[in-house]
Amino acid sequence: MRALLPFVFASFTLSSQPLAAALPVGAQAPDFTTTGAVGGKPFRLHLKDQLKHGPVVLYFFPKAFTQGCTLEAHAFAEAIPEFRKAGARVVGMSADDLDTLKKFSTEACRNKFPVATASPDTIKAYDVVLKQKPELTDRTSYVIDRKGRIVMVHSDLDWKDHVAKTLAAVKALKG
Repeated sequence: MRALLPFVFASFTLSSQPLAAALPVGAQAPDFTTTGAVGGKPFRLHLKDQLKHGPVVLYFFPKAFTQGCTLEAHAFAEAIPEFRKAGARVVGMSADDLDTLKKFSTEACRNKFPVATASPDTIKAYDVVLKQKPELTDRTSYVIDRKGRIVMVHSDLDWKDHVAKTLAAVKALKG
């Protein structure tokens, strides 16, 4: 099965990797530390610490409480049991301030997963600057394996496929 993993991931990445991704599949994910919130409570988030528990779905979204971002957060919240069963953690990231994310973590994320503030350096490192509005992040999801390697990238402003594609990639890792 391990020998098939590159082919499984290739099928995900051929259709979902952005054309100009700074972080191609196989690249090392940049480590970062920031502040975030889960269930309205602030905490310190360090990617390296998150990876100790298994793969991480790191999804960037443009702005809390906008329609697409709220719908995407609801979809991730509903799928959290499946992500946990596959051994993965989900972390949402945006350029929003911590107070906004504390409220978003309870209302949109339904206390199911953390959201964190993406600093300008993190936004640049992950190549998620929204070209139309550079102060916001693009809608891009990364699946990062325990070793910190990018195994799947999906970049699309339409939120609808992010949960399904990241969950499929996480399940393929577990297989």
